[in-house]
Amino acid sequence: MLVTPNFHFHGDCEEAMLLYQKAFSGEITCMLRYRDANPEDYSADSRWDDYIYHAEMLLHGTRIMLSDMEPAVPAQRPSYLPLSLVVTMDTKEQVMQAFEAMKDGAEILSPPQSTTYSSCFLSLIDRFGNRWEIMTEQTLR
Repeated sequence: MLVTPNFHFHGDCEEAMLLYQKAFSGEITCMLRYRDANPEDYSADSRWDDYIYHAEMLLHGTRIMLSDMEPAVPAQRPSYLPLSLVVTMDTKEQVMQAFEAMKDGAEILSPPQSTTYSSCFLSLIDRFGNRWEIMTEQTLR
């Protein structure tokens, strides 16, 4: 199991990445824009094409993930921290087992699905107000 911090922004993710790159000698290893997302996973208004859909950086060997919040999320201080813990598992079955354990009382932000960067991805705010993203590394649909 791998736990990865995932930072969410309101349209300024790329600016934050450049800051982290400068501040921590970060290495940008992946940067997908909304226009890069497979329309079957996610399609945003074309005004969001240049915003970050999914990005990854290495900060001294530690991977962090970053993205601009979905266009539907208003640019105001959210009721939860704009940080989530990403737990990467080996199989879809493990992801689904974790989802079954955590879904009671949770707000499901993204139900289990295949995405551009994961064969099984889900996002939820647990009953304690913590945001989790649980996924596989696999990219095969």
